[in-house]
Amino acid sequence: MAHLISVNVGLPKDVTWQGRTVRTGIWKHPVTGPRTARRLNLDGDGQGDLGGHGGEMRAVMVYQLDSYRHWQQVLGRDDLTPGHFGENFTVEGLPDDEVCIGDRYRIGGAVFEVTQPRVTCYRVGLRLDEPRMPALLVTHRRPGFYLRVLTEGEVEAGQEIVKIADGPERMTVAEADGLLYLPERPRERIAAALRIPALSPGWQGSFRALLRQADTPGGAGNPGLNPDGTDPRPAWDGFRPLTVAATAIESRSTLSIWLADPDGAPLPAAAPGQYLTVRLAPDPGQPALLRSYSLSGPPGAQRYRISVKRETHGTASAWLHRSLRTGDTLQTAAPRGAFILAPGRTPVVLASAGVGVTPVLAMLHALADTAPTRPVWWLHGARDGTEHPFAAEARHLLARLPRSHTRICYSRPRPQDRQGTHYTDHGRLGPELVAGLGLPADADAYLCGPAAFMADLTTALTTAGLAPDRIRTELFGTAAGLTPGIAAAPGGTPAPHPPAGVPGDGPAVAFTRSGLTVPWKSEYGTLLELAEACDIAVRWSCRTGVCRTCETRLLDGAVVHRPEPVEAPAPGNALICCARPDRDVVLDL
Repeated sequence: MAHLISVNVGLPKDVTWQGRTVRTGIWKHPVTGPRTARRLNLDGDGQGDLGGHGGEMRAVMVYQLDSYRHWQQVLGRDDLTPGHFGENFTVEGLPDDEVCIGDRYRIGGAVFEVTQPRVTCYRVGLRLDEPRMPALLVTHRRPGFYLRVLTEGEVEAGQEIVKIADGPERMTVAEADGLLYLPERPRERIAAALRIPALSPGWQGSFRALLRQADTPGGAGNPGLNPDGTDPRPAWDGFRPLTVAATAIESRSTLSIWLADPDGAPLPAAAPGQYLTVRLAPDPGQPALLRSYSLSGPPGAQRYRISVKRETHGTASAWLHRSLRTGDTLQTAAPRGAFILAPGRTPVVLASAGVGVTPVLAMLHALADTAPTRPVWWLHGARDGTEHPFAAEARHLLARLPRSHTRICYSRPRPQDRQGTHYTDHGRLGPELVAGLGLPADADAYLCGPAAFMADLTTALTTAGLAPDRIRTELFGTAAGLTPGIAAAPGGTPAPHPPAGVPGDGPAVAFTRSGLTVPWKSEYGTLLELAEACDIAVRWSCRTGVCRTCETRLLDGAVVHRPEPVEAPAPGNALICCARPDRDVVLDL
């Protein structure tokens, strides 16, 4: 019979870590006497980051005394006491390789259900003063697990833990954890996990993404952890010269550029939705500029078409519009990006604003060429007819899709812009319009445009019934950072800049989206730490090569991972939390 050895609670507090302030509830301490287990947590307990911890499906964290004994031996520690791993219940029994997702237990007056393994997070390493801990929990198959409170009631240390129901599929906590984080992922077991009603929605979404990958030939990376790190293998390494074969004006501010192999050979096929990164040298006396532009032409064409909006203060776009000529050469990286039209028969929503039309136009080409029977909703917003690129091209493609639906919104139409001919709606493309479309819940949506536009439409689409993992977005420029629990810097985050102090003497590290190139300094340890020293927006969670949140496209160069990650990144990518440059590198950051 399993027993509840200790009940541990703790409220969030601010702690100092690497010169920053972290808000965390990882510090838990044993309490005596009864505590009420409620729907969201135990009385007296709290979480500092509700995005990754807490909530109904993660109300109570469980860890086992047997794992304490394991880590005392592995880590050579004699100071580990109940609550040290951030758990609410320290238990004797209930090992991760026996407890199954969906199992139900009665403790005292409360009833609980197992919902998921612990999520990887740097804060357990912070608590234990052992940075490797998130990866060790996974590789040693001892993550611990979360409980949902089915019946609220009092619990107390010393009580028996009585199993009252078995979860379906008999998938242990350790197996579920390994399916998401470790390389071996049998399709039939992923499918089995999705048949467990008790599995938390976040893990269900991850396993749905893994199942789609298993059913799609050539999949790379781990879409269950990082959908944006699943590009196909790049067609070539680094940059190669491509010749400007033609240019075309698409709107008042948009220029298309056709690129071809200098020898006339067909270029490798790009997936619909991908982009190119080009290296520009508008001023020979200044460092080269690196810019990324979506491919807007038909996938599989022998040439690539990129389309560039002239920005008011854009040095690169202004030079391309003003100075680029047919016959010029552009140094170009291979097509990249995981914002790719997925094959299938489900309905498709393609929504864009302004020049955000470029990647979804490539998807529209693919649908017209290969899947003309799929239902398609084509939604686009522009200021007026002069700022509506590819209008005629899109109409031609939509005419080849008999099950297509079109809504074109002009926010400020000119007198010569005719409603019913050039556009369908006066106003902005927003949630109100989406709500009235009657979109099917099994539709896959692809959004590209300004950040606020995509946030509004994502909310509208989920309200309309689409699952969050069916909605994909593509953002130009620097993506928002993800630094869990880290307090915002007073006065906001400054623009990217070289790190303080004496410049390094190592390989050049170029951050394309941030427009910054700096020499490597070994004192930073990892590329993530260098990026943080430059105030570049970064995304991370574990900092030990297991969660893949930091996975970044490596457009040129090579890195060394130290320590080795739990699973290697997709080809052409790097896990910057444990990577160092082996030579000059170009990162899509």
